[in-house]
Amino acid sequence: MTTTITGRTAAEIADSVRALHERGTLRAGDTLPPVRTLAERLGVNRNTIVAAYRQLAQAGLVVTLGRAGTRLADPAPVAQEGYAPNSALRDVGTGNPDPRLIPDPTAALSAVVGRPVLYGEPVIDAGLQQWAHAWMGADLAPREVRLTVTSGAVDAVERLLAQALTRDDAVALEDPCWLAGIHTVRLGGYRAVPVATDEEGMTAEGLRAALDAGVRAVICTPRAQNPTGASLSAARAAELREVLADHPYVLVIEDDHFSLLSRRPFHSIVAADHRRFALVRSVSKFLGPDMCLAVTASDPETAHRLALRLSPGTTWVSHLLQRLAHALLADHAVRERIEQAGAHYAARNAAFAARLRALDLPVASGDGLNLWVPVPAPARLVSAHLTRLRWLARTGDEFGIDESASRHLRLTVHELADPDAAQLAADLATAVDAARREMG
Repeated sequence: MTTTITGRTAAEIADSVRALHERGTLRAGDTLPPVRTLAERLGVNRNTIVAAYRQLAQAGLVVTLGRAGTRLADPAPVAQEGYAPNSALRDVGTGNPDPRLIPDPTAALSAVVGRPVLYGEPVIDAGLQQWAHAWMGADLAPREVRLTVTSGAVDAVERLLAQALTRDDAVALEDPCWLAGIHTVRLGGYRAVPVATDEEGMTAEGLRAALDAGVRAVICTPRAQNPTGASLSAARAAELREVLADHPYVLVIEDDHFSLLSRRPFHSIVAADHRRFALVRSVSKFLGPDMCLAVTASDPETAHRLALRLSPGTTWVSHLLQRLAHALLADHAVRERIEQAGAHYAARNAAFAARLRALDLPVASGDGLNLWVPVPAPARLVSAHLTRLRWLARTGDEFGIDESASRHLRLTVHELADPDAAQLAADLATAVDAARREMG
């Protein structure tokens, strides 16, 4: 393959790979030559190859898989949150909030009308900024914190990584991990380093190993971790802060996606003297996925770099949307509704977990929109049997960084009425038994 890729500059080398892909010489899944190998073959500096591969990664043509190398991306659809297109099955893997519990924005719409916002103005609306300072600042130990807004949590994470990292830099991710986190890291050309999790969240031993491996950023979910539902305890958060103490310039991103809905207290892993950090809180879980807005609280340097990538123009977040979010969040009745929604999710998940335990399928309810259900057989096999019973579930394989076989299902059950929940629990037990028999 090294004889077919040509060029002397990064742009020429990237164009050569594109042309080979378009002609079918390179296909999805093919591995590109290692940076050193290709640099020696073409007689160029290794940084030139790094830059070429970065261009290809940013275009979505290749993905970086750590030791597995850089490969041509598969154009087939990748696993994402949301409804599956197969309407013949009852989808219990969506990861969606209950639309009946999302506040109606109609009454608040009048509050968003105001003078037009012009180019060059601050990217965050003054009213939202004032409200969010109280919401975010109280949960972070560092005194100097600055705010900005992005088009959701995924947008925030992508921009935060881009302002701090270059291609092939390593990023610590919880394993199992939220789907968008895996895709964001891989499509950005970074290397995902898995960090084990348990019932208290990210483990100190796993984080220490990732830091020893040279990660330059850490993405941690402090509560309602997706998919496991784990939340950091105060003791675990303290352990993680201690591990990070010797790495003050590693960027720590805390994705507190469930925030106002969570039944667990927030415990930050950012110490008072940590130099690079960002706390991200999206509104999508309680105001709805279509409210594409997240607030980020970070150190001044990170905030400055993030703001440069959010200059007013096509990259800013609409001030109309910001004002609408602020009007809703500042409304006492809306906040009560959000609190009731959080209690509803917790109660429905706990009730379904109790049904499974009664059928000898032990599961903890955790926190969040989903249940992480251990099964005594390969998850794909159990899922296949559930499909025959007309249920569509998520297998844990989709959330693993190393793509190893999983023995977990992630189920979204909070919308199920009691008779449907009872039927799903019974069918899951049947599917487990069938999978066991199939395994012999």
